[in-house]
Amino acid sequence: MGTTTSPTPRRAERVRATKESQVAVTVDLDGSGAASAETGLPFFDHMLEQLGRHGGIDLEVRASGDLQVDAHHTVEDTGIVLGEALATALGDKVGVRRFASISLPLDEALVDAALDLSGRPFLYYDVEIAEAAPLGSPPFEPQLAEEFWRAFVHSSAITLHVQLRRGRNPHHVLEASFKAVARALRDAIRIEGSQIPSTKGRL
Repeated sequence: MGTTTSPTPRRAERVRATKESQVAVTVDLDGSGAASAETGLPFFDHMLEQLGRHGGIDLEVRASGDLQVDAHHTVEDTGIVLGEALATALGDKVGVRRFASISLPLDEALVDAALDLSGRPFLYYDVEIAEAAPLGSPPFEPQLAEEFWRAFVHSSAITLHVQLRRGRNPHHVLEASFKAVARALRDAIRIEGSQIPSTKGRL
């Protein structure tokens, strides 16, 4: 089946401001993968840029938060706003492929990702990294990746499963997980028809 182009622009801008963080996100689901992120956390920026580039999504993220406390608020709130932007850009999801999965390697790391643009938020995350030191400076704690995905899933209303099959290097493991979700998302949001892919008539 040939891929068709979405008849309307699938773009969105979302902003969130609290006492803990300020986040602005712009997405274009039919972009070329041009991605830039500035969150005050260089490692997190790198992961977000992987998400845009390998997801084929034009993505711009600007965030500032109370990093003097820790990175949690900035990371979680970025996930919330990015998820909201994705949901807005997807609109009624007419014609999307909906389901996608991939097993993605990065050197010794191998991560499985599967997602469904279901309208029902659910996260299964099984990515344990033994004795992982923070990455980058300011530090990004590896467990924050789960908080990001949980926030992203709930605000975008998608089902996402991420599972580490093997891997030891924390950078490789996390990068493989972001790339895996990106590639699955790229397939799931692709327009390949003209109807909503659900017997319910909506997602």
